[in-house]
Amino acid sequence: MTKIQKLLVANRGEIALRIMRTAREMGIRTVAIYSEADRQSLHVRYADEAVCVGPAPSSESYLRADVIIEACQKLGVDAIHPGYGFLSENAGFASAVRRAGLIFVGPSPESIEVMGSKLAAKAAVAAYHIPMVPGTPEAITDREAAKKTAAQIGYPILIKASAGGGGKGMRIVEREEDFDEGMERAVSEATSAFGDGSVFIEKYVTSPRHVEIQVLGDQHGNIIHLFERECSIQRRHQKVVEEAPSSVLTPEIRAEMGRCAVEVARACGYYGAGTVEFIVDDQLNFYFLEMNTRLQVEHPVTEQITGIDLVKQMIYIAEGKPLDIKQEDLKINGHAIEIRVYAEDPANNFLPDVGTLETYVRPQGNGIRVDDGFEQGMSIPIYYDPMIAKLVTTGATREEAIEKMIRAIDEYRITGVQTTLPFCRFVMEHHAFRSGQFDTHFVNHYFTPDQLKPENNPEESQLAGVLAAWLFENRPPTAQDKTVVAEGSQSRWKERRFR
Repeated sequence: MTKIQKLLVANRGEIALRIMRTAREMGIRTVAIYSEADRQSLHVRYADEAVCVGPAPSSESYLRADVIIEACQKLGVDAIHPGYGFLSENAGFASAVRRAGLIFVGPSPESIEVMGSKLAAKAAVAAYHIPMVPGTPEAITDREAAKKTAAQIGYPILIKASAGGGGKGMRIVEREEDFDEGMERAVSEATSAFGDGSVFIEKYVTSPRHVEIQVLGDQHGNIIHLFERECSIQRRHQKVVEEAPSSVLTPEIRAEMGRCAVEVARACGYYGAGTVEFIVDDQLNFYFLEMNTRLQVEHPVTEQITGIDLVKQMIYIAEGKPLDIKQEDLKINGHAIEIRVYAEDPANNFLPDVGTLETYVRPQGNGIRVDDGFEQGMSIPIYYDPMIAKLVTTGATREEAIEKMIRAIDEYRITGVQTTLPFCRFVMEHHAFRSGQFDTHFVNHYFTPDQLKPENNPEESQLAGVLAAWLFENRPPTAQDKTVVAEGSQSRWKERRFR
């Protein structure tokens, strides 16, 4: 086992700040990297040392593996935590870190590579009796053969990029006559987003729910799961509301999904924190989708219901320590909900609305957690994901967590940019969410921008009209009023004179 003395966080924003705080609690010195756009960021100020790695565009800064490793060597760093995004799931970066003699706080390059391809991941878990959505076992090379496979599976089908995620390179095809167009668009988008146009086909599950299982594995072969997160409230195939546990899983299904997630991790010799994603249909049948070989944005809800600090566990595992948590020791305590507070305009198709945080006041109180990397007066850079914060509430029950979330949203004060707070409040109050009967189509089924407009109260409107009339009648005369009166008197005098 090797004790980490100095940790570089190869990320930015709230996750970099979260990792640094945990490392400091463990007596580890921290180094921040930053782009020129992030020079004044909180994670830079918080770190023991900081180094600029390039201009604002991520391709010239946060994605420069060579510059990051060079900084480690100059500053005597012995470990790198990648956080999420950027280089976190880059097998080449993990390999370069290993070659440089540094500790990568995450899984092995081999695990990242296997699970980085959806097709390779499915092949790896095939022998472990994991349920999978019917589809093509390899990337499509013969379009006509693929079209026949689609007909056999039955429409609708989903064309998906083999590399990457986040909804890019994904097309739903409802009819055979739309197959070629869907294929063209999926390949083009996958090539643009990931530099890899490989796509495959799988059966499209109607009324799907997105449920994922958190896993932890050490370097001694021990793997556990920390229950599920429901992540079905999405826009543009990207999550915006998450909760733990799911409102629909039975204890039996939860246990079986947990077993499958552990087996998926075992199939690639996984260690570190990871997430196994499943799709669940309206009959609660579940199918393996993919594995994310990193910490997830939504990890706080798992921490809240289990009491396990996932960042701390990742560092312990990277140091070579065996897990001291047993599966039978884990239990679900209460309910947690997370919303992603994005600088986006829900009334304008959730388009980014970056700018300066003229007002920024966080909600407070029992059961409220805010993970962020901003403060009042700071600007949201246009170069990166526009997430401002993760707002998390925890209650003894799901209903209590929802009510706390509504209060926290109402107390969150942000001006200068539009945010997803009004949309998330809409979700919290919607009958489909509160009943637990929703799926990944929630936005398409229930949300329109008009629903964010304030409702007019008839009594308040009538009172406002009466008050406006009274103010108009009793206001002091202005210079303009006197001119009008004088002109009117002069007109009447002329009428009398020439009558």
